[in-house]
Amino acid sequence: MPTEKRNILTGGLILITLGVLIFISKTTSYSFGQTWPVLLIVIGISTLIYRFKAIEGWFIATVGVIFLFIEFYGFDLYKYSQYILPIILVLLGVYVLMRRKR
Repeated sequence: MPTEKRNILTGGLILITLGVLIFISKTTSYSFGQTWPVLLIVIGISTLIYRFKAIEGWFIATVGVIFLFIEFYGFDLYKYSQYILPIILVLLGVYVLMRRKR
């Protein structure tokens, strides 16, 4: 699929999700601060629509699910995320660069 069509689909999905999340925050007891990880999940899924094996899409969607669980169930991962998240991001960046070199 051409890059322009990918960008249009991803942008459209992000705008729809953003609108739904704002609507939910205005009409229910869930605030936008609790539901924002859904945006990461949508971005990850839109990446996976084009290439199911894309590690980037899986990573973004997984991070979104983890943050969503943190927001709703109150896991105290924040004190660990200051170490874990930067390490994961660095490793993912190295993986992407190594894969692009081949």
